[in-house]
Amino acid sequence: MDTPPPQTEPTPPTDADVAAFQEQLGRPPRGLRAIAHRCPCGLPDVVETAPRLEDGTPFPTTYYLTCPRASSAIGTLEANGVMREMTARLEQDEELAAAYRAAHEDYLARRDAIEVLSGFPSAGGMPDRVKCLHVLVAHSLVAGPGVNPLGDEALAMLPEWWAKGPCVTPAQAPSDRD
Repeated sequence: MDTPPPQTEPTPPTDADVAAFQEQLGRPPRGLRAIAHRCPCGLPDVVETAPRLEDGTPFPTTYYLTCPRASSAIGTLEANGVMREMTARLEQDEELAAAYRAAHEDYLARRDAIEVLSGFPSAGGMPDRVKCLHVLVAHSLVAGPGVNPLGDEALAMLPEWWAKGPCVTPAQAPSDRD
């Protein structure tokens, strides 16, 4: 991708956002706190979730990618061995490993600002390996360039998922029609 999508400010979810989420993932949101990043098409593409679900279950994935087009493209990267290559580079490149540990600390600080989950890892395999590019890209979209080096790299490998327009067309919620 030539230019990543612009960073957006987190916003409270509207009824239309919840409807879009449900259409994107095929289920209602759990632990939804905010729309952490908006796709250039206007729909949510990353949501912020609570560190614990409504039933108290820990849910350490603070930033959850929702756009099915972006998710599919990331799945292709994962299937092509990008995670394995990145993990190998972490073992060999001390500067990259240090930057990735800093990304891990940023992720934990953002989650801990909501609620501390003592003893739980950040997400995506941080700080020692790459386990989920979806999480790393979501973190990069929310935090902006330069915070998560491997998330930034994966983001740069993606096509412009928004170029064809919205990924879903949710029915407008009643309160959004007024």
